[in-house]
Amino acid sequence: MLTESTIRALKPADKPYKRFDEKALYLLVTPAGSKLWRMQYRYGGREKLLSFGAYPEVSLRRAREKRDEARRQLADGVDPSAMKRAEKVAQADTFAALAVEWLDMQRKKYKPKTLKKVEWILKDLLIPHLGSMPIRKITAPELLAVLKRLESRGIHETVRKTRQLAGQVFRYAIATGRAERDPAADLKGALAPVVVKNHAAITDPVKVGELLRAIDGYSGHPATQAAFKLAPLLFVRPGELRAARWEEFSLDGKEPEWRIPAERMKMGELHIVPLASQAAAILTELREITGPDGYVFPGLTNSNRPMSENALTAGLRRMGYTSEQMTWHGFRTIASTLLNEQGWHPDLIELQLAHAERNSVRAAYNKAQRLTERRKMMQVWADHLDELKATCNVLPFKRSA
Repeated sequence: MLTESTIRALKPADKPYKRFDEKALYLLVTPAGSKLWRMQYRYGGREKLLSFGAYPEVSLRRAREKRDEARRQLADGVDPSAMKRAEKVAQADTFAALAVEWLDMQRKKYKPKTLKKVEWILKDLLIPHLGSMPIRKITAPELLAVLKRLESRGIHETVRKTRQLAGQVFRYAIATGRAERDPAADLKGALAPVVVKNHAAITDPVKVGELLRAIDGYSGHPATQAAFKLAPLLFVRPGELRAARWEEFSLDGKEPEWRIPAERMKMGELHIVPLASQAAAILTELREITGPDGYVFPGLTNSNRPMSENALTAGLRRMGYTSEQMTWHGFRTIASTLLNEQGWHPDLIELQLAHAERNSVRAAYNKAQRLTERRKMMQVWADHLDELKATCNVLPFKRSA
């Protein structure tokens, strides 16, 4: 029998050699000095070999425990080698393994900020509780228990996204033959509904006119002033506007436009923003200050970074608008509400807002971008904003000519 002291005293030789313990367990000493645990046994009339790891990572006591477990499996008519292979397969098909595999495939479609949140949900919220479990054995109640812990913290939107991401991992496992069903789909109605809080926005035309006059009277850095004047004219997402770069703009032709690259868009597709003459004039003037390259709205302390969202939000507060009255995202709501009320085609509005198209037929139709119609809409919209700004009275919206 081997002892810890005799094992430590074993030295490598020119050829591999064995030192036996008992009950078919032995240590293989290699010329490189490795000491590897092995067990010989017979199953189905064939000589077979099991590996238990290397000494000292696997101690003598642990090697004997592994040997005894293998002998119990043999006594039950089970091949230990086959059982070991099955365990490896099960470990490869855990929720953690599938989540990592799925995420590696999806990385390119996410923007850095979104990717960071997806990684956080998977690695901090799901894997600690479900990671070691074979994905095909995870039940709806087990997933629900994880989500209920989050729900008890009042983070209902995070619960929704966590369930959504879990479902994507389960569906990937189904598609690759490593699960039969998606337990996330069975949880409909089992969680508290998410109460959607819309971005605060002013939608009364008279109040919109007051807001536009307040923007004209705003005193601050020229880039900040320009950003405020452009927000209602362009109604893009706040991050898209703040990170705009001069190379994305064509201002000098007859049809000025802004082409936002796909990697900066929420939907991952190039977005074209036709520029009304008012918007082109503001940008042309600003180009003399912050152009001709780099960020259109550089940070006030670091021109290599875009202006912060806090700077814009603070500007709204300085004008006297609270977070319950108006948000930076609210400029999109203003445009969407008033344009719809005045009868513009929903496809044009949704396309200009760069919303995802849920109707496949309309989505295919909209692939043409409908730029001619959108150019007309954006110019009429800019003219209407000028009219609202010039008077406190509600004017009829001059839609087409």
